[in-house]
Amino acid sequence: MELNGLKKVRRTDHSDQTNGDLALASVGDVDPWTAWAYRPRTISLLLIGACFLIWASGALDPESSTSGDVVTSVKRGVWAMIAVFLGYCLLQAPSTILIRPHPAIWRLVHGLAIVYLVALTFLLFQKRDDARQFMKFLHPDLGVELPERSYGADCRFYVPDNPTSRFKNVWDTLFDEFVLAHIFGWWGKAILIRNQPLLWVLSIGFELMEFTFRHMLPNFNECWWDSIVLDILICNWFGIWAGMHTVRYFDGKTYEWVGISRQPNIIGRVIRTLGQFTPAQWDKDEWHPLLGPWRFIQVLSLCIVFLTIELNTFFLKFCLWVPPRNPMIVYRLILWWLIAIPTTREYNSYLQDRKLAKKVGAFCWLSLAICIVELLICIKFGHGLYPKPMPVWLVILWTSVGIGLVIFLILWSWKSLGRKRR
Repeated sequence: MELNGLKKVRRTDHSDQTNGDLALASVGDVDPWTAWAYRPRTISLLLIGACFLIWASGALDPESSTSGDVVTSVKRGVWAMIAVFLGYCLLQAPSTILIRPHPAIWRLVHGLAIVYLVALTFLLFQKRDDARQFMKFLHPDLGVELPERSYGADCRFYVPDNPTSRFKNVWDTLFDEFVLAHIFGWWGKAILIRNQPLLWVLSIGFELMEFTFRHMLPNFNECWWDSIVLDILICNWFGIWAGMHTVRYFDGKTYEWVGISRQPNIIGRVIRTLGQFTPAQWDKDEWHPLLGPWRFIQVLSLCIVFLTIELNTFFLKFCLWVPPRNPMIVYRLILWWLIAIPTTREYNSYLQDRKLAKKVGAFCWLSLAICIVELLICIKFGHGLYPKPMPVWLVILWTSVGIGLVIFLILWSWKSLGRKRR
């Protein structure tokens, strides 16, 4: 398959994937309109960045730059430091396996992931109260204790004594911000994972995690009809259904990319320009969790990481006093979405690669590192915040599940080795 006259890069060849810009070097020979975007402009952008730093820092006029207070100067210096690092990543960081809409976009996402990892590491070394006050530097509304909010206080469908609405519990749940978050979240996960059984495992698995940790977080204390009917059977189902339809659309699409300048009319050029923000080709993710015990563990590890990242959202929000409607929650979810796109592609390519000596991609490493540091922050800052212990029957249940899983994998591995010896 060729894209703009270029042969498709093999998914198993990681050396070619990390040098994606080389594969796009001849785009200018195909489409002159976009050739400028693939030519290196590192020195020019360096000089432009230097001019911006001169203006922003007041290097040529020190008197004006010292008029502000220390806090403002430190804030501007930190943001400038981040901007310089992201500028470097935009121009010089290694390319990923993704080339749309431009390899530089994914180099920038790579830089954002590193900045987020470094910021989390800094936060990990602070005290809980200091970390909460530090969040004010990111948003002025943060650093204030949140009121407890439980969804399972009253699970009645019909409330005859309520003066406003006799179905108040249902309406409050339906118009909660988490309803849209469920739908769009599972639509996005379906586009990432592209496997309906695996998506349902994650959907039911997260509800089990909510049930497991409801003694710790008030948000997880939901009514049975909220958890089973509204979340799993309505919101999650609709998001997975819409996501899988999106997957089938791109999977069945014929990819014949012709340059923008070669389009016959304006409408064709607009459609081709918008198509630049869609995948260059649609790769089928073949997870095959039942291929063998080792593949089962690899896919199970993916599910555990996904569930941990989702749980981190709620525990971070609780520990750092971040309200659900604060934009910081949205920024984190958008960043994780951008990171998860190349991460899922890299991990699936890693599973399908049959080389003996191989390693996961940079985004896989970053995603796991960020997940671990987020989890450490939740553990450290959550110390003493959860007075209620986990019920004994839950401990026994999950211990039994873990032991059963280990026995199942041992028997499966023994049976697989027996077949190989024959």
